Amino acid sequence: MIETKYDLSVAYRIYPKVSKTPPVFADDKYKLSELCLKSFINSLGTLKVKFWIILDNCPDEYSGLFKKYIPTDDLEFVKLPGVGNSETFTKQIDLLLGQIDSEYVYFAEDDYFYLPDMFHELLEFMKNNNGVHFVSPYNHPDYYEYHIHNYKYEVKPFLERHWRTGATTCMTFLTTKNILLQTEKTFRTYARKNYDTSLWLSLTKYKLLNPLNLLKYIFIDKRMVKVFVKGWIHNGKQLIFGKKWKLWVPLPSIATHMDSKHLAPTIDWEQHFDKS
Repeated sequence: MIETKYDLSVAYRIYPKVSKTPPVFADDKYKLSELCLKSFINSLGTLKVKFWIILDNCPDEYSGLFKKYIPTDDLEFVKLPGVGNSETFTKQIDLLLGQIDSEYVYFAEDDYFYLPDMFHELLEFMKNNNGVHFVSPYNHPDYYEYHIHNYKYEVKPFLERHWRTGATTCMTFLTTKNILLQTEKTFRTYARKNYDTSLWLSLTKYKLLNPLNLLKYIFIDKRMVKVFVKGWIHNGKQLIFGKKWKLWVPLPSIATHMDSKHLAPTIDWEQHFDKS
């Protein structure tokens, strides 16, 4: 692997409106953004990180927020005119594939809260274990509550926690530039109105290969019918001929999505919010 200047390259996208219902600062996106950004910086610890900040129709004060926490030499801004979720994700792909600063790349969204000095565990897990292609920082409660996650999964102990395989995650995740290049076509379907659930299931090959699941979903979960169909429309070639990629998740979580209905389980997040 080519020696690079940075441990990690991050494409961080931010939008000045609140999505979902966050557990704090529900009416103040700027304060929510600062809380999340500060937690991310604290979680990175001593890692050397290059940042690309995608400002999607953000007021000028948002640039100042990142300059407050990130050294200028490690920071670049990309300003977009309110293009939306799928287009900013596409820009993340472009930036991370185009950079030469690190082999390890991270897709970051503005509404995640991280635990301090723990992000390095994601990198170490990926570097020191075979069959680790993607790592999410977020132990989503859906893994334990939603029927599509009823499957056999692998578990590995490593460092301070256990790690399990998952079928899907959100659009905040760690991978390598090489793996991103191999899976680029699948991820780019997100900009063509594919669902995140559909593209992840196409990569991890859970559920979508069994036509009996489609029949079941017709009766119990109409949303999953759409997920199933979109997976085949957009990623049929990957499902039939492509590699089965492995997504891993930390137990307990290293971060949580700031959605009050879906905070990562077993952690007192309110306590951590208060300390930040």
